[in-house]
Amino acid sequence: MDFNKLAKAHLRDLTPYQSARRIGGHGHTFLNANEYHKSQLYFFNSTTLNRYPDCQPFELQVSAADYVGLRPENVLISRGSDEAIELIIRTFCEAGEGIAIAPPTYGVYAIFAQANDARVLKVLRGDSFTLQAESIVQAVQAADFKIKAVFIDSPANPLGTLFPREELVKLLSALPETLIVMDEAYIEFAPEHSCVQLIKDYPNLVVLHTLSKAFALAGIRCGFTFARPEIIAYLLKVINPYPVPDPVAQIAKQALARGGIELMQERVKEIVKRREELRGHLQTLSCVAEIFPSEANFLLVRFKDGPKVFAEMVQRGIILRSFEDKPGLENCIRITIGSAEELDEVMRVLTTLA
Repeated sequence: MDFNKLAKAHLRDLTPYQSARRIGGHGHTFLNANEYHKSQLYFFNSTTLNRYPDCQPFELQVSAADYVGLRPENVLISRGSDEAIELIIRTFCEAGEGIAIAPPTYGVYAIFAQANDARVLKVLRGDSFTLQAESIVQAVQAADFKIKAVFIDSPANPLGTLFPREELVKLLSALPETLIVMDEAYIEFAPEHSCVQLIKDYPNLVVLHTLSKAFALAGIRCGFTFARPEIIAYLLKVINPYPVPDPVAQIAKQALARGGIELMQERVKEIVKRREELRGHLQTLSCVAEIFPSEANFLLVRFKDGPKVFAEMVQRGIILRSFEDKPGLENCIRITIGSAEELDEVMRVLTTLA
């Protein structure tokens, strides 16, 4: 059998998204996936496992809505925000239509678009990777296909930078018939910059959140889409029948309870403190060429010889994330802010290379 003929034509040359786990690597210190360095203890009631879960557990919808100051009808729960990204593309992009992104950015946007036979418009960033509404609007209006959604991550991955609120308002106003999807996966590290409340004023705004980063729950795969009820209703037409396993919903409710939020906020303070300590240490090294600003739980660092640094780390069992193959990010490595001991280990290796 020729499986190339069996598969959809647009998938034959598709390179799948290379997640940290998919890339793999053998080591003992993993600072490549922007996870928290240890697990928290949660409990769930196992007597419910014989029943199918609700498609959208209402109590969790209420918890998520309360957390951001919206209403339950503004919430969709999914398997991480990754599923939400794919749902938006699958729900709103017809054949020949597509999305706009501004690389360097989260690679899943383009991969999910291509997997769903949607086209991808890449918007050029300005100096120092700045992103302006005007550039996006001009690119969307000049595109030779219809753009249904613009995806922007803020704080951005791997850059760590924010998309200014005033630029977002310009974008929402200039493209009222286009969904503007703000991916706020790392927003707990800069909560004052969340744009979720703008949903009340702009019907084309969609905001994505996740429990994977600041809440340290990457393993349960739970994310939230915040949008107008009309958008949520369409996404519910497409989402799988049982996207939220009952244990996931129970753990997520604990995370979004008062005690869980307070624990998360303490964790964020700890990570931000270590991030800035690491920045200070890195600035003293001759092998470092540039340290990017960051409002997230990682630092993107340009080394004078990135491949050499990355290879040396791998040899020592320390797994980081290289962006060597991304345009404009030559010699760049992303370092997740792990434990103090893990970061000390990174610095010991870098000091030998300085």
